[in-house]
Amino acid sequence: MTAHLQTFDVAVIGGGLVGKTAALALTQGGLRVALLAQPCAPLPAGAAFDARVYALSASSQALLERLRVWQALDTSRLGPVYDMRVYGDAHAELHFSAFQASVPQLAWIAESSLIERALDAALRFQPNLEWIDTRAQGLDVKPDGATIGLANGKVLEADLVVGADGAHSWVRAQIGSKVIRRDYKQTGVVANFKAEKPHGETAYQWFKDGEIVALLPLPDGHVSLVWSARTEHADELLALDPAQLAAEVERVTGGQVGALDCVTPAKGFPLALQTVDRLVAPRVALVGDAAHLIHPLAGQGMNLGLRDVAALADTVAGKEAFRDLGDTVLLRRYERARREDIRALMVATDGLQKLFSVPGPVARVLRNTGMAFVGAQPLLKRWLVSAALG
Repeated sequence: MTAHLQTFDVAVIGGGLVGKTAALALTQGGLRVALLAQPCAPLPAGAAFDARVYALSASSQALLERLRVWQALDTSRLGPVYDMRVYGDAHAELHFSAFQASVPQLAWIAESSLIERALDAALRFQPNLEWIDTRAQGLDVKPDGATIGLANGKVLEADLVVGADGAHSWVRAQIGSKVIRRDYKQTGVVANFKAEKPHGETAYQWFKDGEIVALLPLPDGHVSLVWSARTEHADELLALDPAQLAAEVERVTGGQVGALDCVTPAKGFPLALQTVDRLVAPRVALVGDAAHLIHPLAGQGMNLGLRDVAALADTVAGKEAFRDLGDTVLLRRYERARREDIRALMVATDGLQKLFSVPGPVARVLRNTGMAFVGAQPLLKRWLVSAALG
């Protein structure tokens, strides 16, 4: 006879930031939750900062505050963004200011591991949550519940399964949600540096020859690089030693923050646009990268995933007493709540990536004229800031 774990209200499959935030939000909402995930791995010995950082918007901060995670973060490792300067390829420039937009900050730059460790600590204090450190390998959805077979031979049952298992989601494959993926033929190269000059809590972004280079402010005079480079160029960047990479970043950024000293070795990850034909199925909902992938040029991918979590938690909290957690009618409310936001960001980021990838003088004139126009419209700039804040 197959050994069974106890029945849960929700099983969250996937243990990144989005999955752990979903598990915390749902268990704090009074539900019994199983989380199929592992705790965050410690930073490598001697590492100053995690290579992977996120620009968290006001909506993400609000969700983490609601879950009492934000208050537990080490503020000395958070970098506020008060200004953002975007440079085109013909001396065009856009300046976004938190002061002009009447907001406390445009974003917070935070290390992935910083947030994940705080989530892990919060999850350990949840009496209605059970960590399950094994892989799911079978999903059987029935009218009265979902059964998940585990790699250790055990089985668990849940009313709702949340797929937060990334771009190559196993959960998504089980429900037959169709994926449309377009490879940008680019790799995101990330690394951290100690900067010679103060960054002034300013995020910088350069559009150069179809590639995008961003320097994001970190505490104590450090900056984080996100370079969206053509894959063959990215391979060359990743092959450089730390000093050579620092010199190349100094060159392409015009020494904006002075000499650079690489403190976190470079890593790369492939960039793609990915959409799915549905976010839900009976007893299943997708969140985060399992539901969508966008270009990182606006730094909104993680914020989009956390807004998925907020919407799902709100949808579940607002369900009628007679309705089951896995009811398709309920889950479609979540899907409808997310479609517009996801589509708008996909269109915006994909459109910008295409616009700055088109070669030739005519395209250059058009895009830089557009940047100059936006820069001269205070109301439009404020609307763009509002949209980015979520």
